[in-house]
Amino acid sequence: MKFAFVHQHIDHAIGWTVETLCRVIEVTRSGFYAWRCARQRSATPRQVAQAERRKRVAQVFESHKHRYGAPRIHAQLCQEGLACDLKTVAADMKAMGLFALQNKAFRVTTTDSNHGYPIAPNRLERDFTAAAPNRVWVTDLTYVPTAEGWLYLVTILDLFSRKVVGYASADHMRAELCIEALDQAVRKRGRHDGLILHSDRGVQFAADAFRAACTGHGIIQSMSGKGDCYDNAVAESFFGTLKGEHLDGFKFRRREEAQLEIFNFIQGYYNPRRLHSTLGYQTPEAFEQHHTQTPPMTPAA
Repeated sequence: MKFAFVHQHIDHAIGWTVETLCRVIEVTRSGFYAWRCARQRSATPRQVAQAERRKRVAQVFESHKHRYGAPRIHAQLCQEGLACDLKTVAADMKAMGLFALQNKAFRVTTTDSNHGYPIAPNRLERDFTAAAPNRVWVTDLTYVPTAEGWLYLVTILDLFSRKVVGYASADHMRAELCIEALDQAVRKRGRHDGLILHSDRGVQFAADAFRAACTGHGIIQSMSGKGDCYDNAVAESFFGTLKGEHLDGFKFRRREEAQLEIFNFIQGYYNPRRLHSTLGYQTPEAFEQHHTQTPPMTPAA
């Protein structure tokens, strides 16, 4: 039996983890731990508890496609009522050879700020907090490689919940792309006069058309200091999460393929399922639901 093979070799095959053995013989780790748990019914209560816990740790790890490290897995287990501490979960993961995907630290990207458009003042000064939804949004632009060429992506996040409230992608990075993302966010969240939208000094965000769109929606612009990516760290960090936890594993032939995966990540995972450390390990959607009732929206013009 395949599970018996893994069990027999786990302590003797030097350098072979449970993950490797299961992959080679084409079984799942969660299935192996379930089999081992059943096999150990005569074990001590502590051993049984450990086997059950490790089974659940492996299941959570697999269900989040190796994105979760010990802190997030620990948070989810606690939310499920499974009593354990962070060090125990970390030790379990190490023993089972479970290692989360590592996000790349966000790096400085070239922003075309060499233009003659007006620059808005930095109204955040790196204060990335908001007392309620739709008070402060942050936005940025990034690039995703495909065989057809770059796919340009603009996202807008609400600083209160870190939820992606608008995004747009295309084969260009003109101001129209940023306006499309902004219009989508306003359609979803409504008009909120005085809302601050923070960005870098890129020409797309400073252009006349984008500034007019912000004014039309009652939005006040804010911009980072010159050449300082840390002034827009939340937006940059989201792109690191998107790429490090999802897109980096793909080789896209067409831009449409990348767009589909971006949709899957944002709408199917990041907003509704991914626990966020800044939110006390709640999802962006759950955080908004549990901590506030969004004020009534003013219909977008």
